[in-house]
This record gives sequence, C-alpha cells and structure tokens, in this order.
Amino acid sequence: MSTSDKRKQSLYFPEQMLQEIREQASRLDRSLSWIMQRAWKVARKDLKAVPSATIDEDID
Repeated sequence: MSTSDKRKQSLYFPEQMLQEIREQASRLDRSLSWIMQRAWKVARKDLKAVPSATIDEDID
C-alpha cells in the first residue's frame, strides 16, 4: 500500500487562470486541490514528452 505525502505547497496562478480553475471546481463540486491534482495526472504524460531545455555554453 502506498502512502500519500500531505505536505502543503503554495502555487500562484494568473487571476484569469485561477478564476477558470475555480469555475471548474464549482461545476464539478470539487476542491481546487482536487482539480489541480487531476490536471497534473492528465497532463503528466504530455509534459514528459516536452524536450528539456539545453544550455549552450558557447552563447556570450
């Protein structure tokens, strides 16, 4: 059985984005935390496909 980490984390969003998240939370009768956790689960695979930034040390 896995254990869940319950540490708190503050996240800051632009006002318009936060309003959209609140609206979805209300529509789904869920907490903001639940919405963000589900969004992460849905987006995680796509985010892993994004190439990492590379540092070019030759740039002055």
